[in-house]
Amino acid sequence: MEEEFHELTDRVRAELRSPQDLVAYERLLGLARKNTPAGREELARMLVAVERPLWAREIAAFVLGCAGDKRAFETLVLLLNYREPVRCATAAHALGRLGDPRTARAAAALATNPLRTAYALHPVRLLAELRAPQSVPALIATLERLLTPHNPYWRVALACVEGLGALGDRRAVPALTAAVAHPRLAAAAAASLARLGVHEEVPAGDGTASEGAASGGGEVEGASADGT
Repeated sequence: MEEEFHELTDRVRAELRSPQDLVAYERLLGLARKNTPAGREELARMLVAVERPLWAREIAAFVLGCAGDKRAFETLVLLLNYREPVRCATAAHALGRLGDPRTARAAAALATNPLRTAYALHPVRLLAELRAPQSVPALIATLERLLTPHNPYWRVALACVEGLGALGDRRAVPALTAAVAHPRLAAAAAASLARLGVHEEVPAGDGTASEGAASGGGEVEGASADGT
């Protein structure tokens, strides 16, 4: 987790607002780096302590989650559904390493909730990474719901398309075939179908439509900064 931990701590350092914050931050990093049972106990207490800043709980949950400590689960799921995509990404990384059987169920619930579609990108990607029994049904349901004209959450739909191709389950063929008709999804959907042994022609003019999605370029009205 070294690279991700450095990215997290560098970001959090920019959020500090007082000398007291800096002292607490340095102490927290010391606990994380020692990686002792006593240190993990203190990190776990931080998750439920009153009036702890979000950045402190985020670091504690990330460290514990990557260490496989299931006490981090609730905090990480909260962050997976947070309004800031960078925190969602951090939580998804730790949840992918936590090894908690509840993770896939939580990610599926977030991905399929139509009221939380704006925050569904990282739950969708996590489901594909986990390869759990819930993964394929949740990705199919989410993709089918997003296959409407002018849907602003095309990045979430694209993540579903790519995830279903990676999972290699033929139950996804009908949804992926329908996705070929959508310009921003067409090339990725055809590629995923090919991985499943189904060859679908990309409509003329749609072959490069998903390039912006793959590169992360362009923003959509009402979308978050990281892919919704």
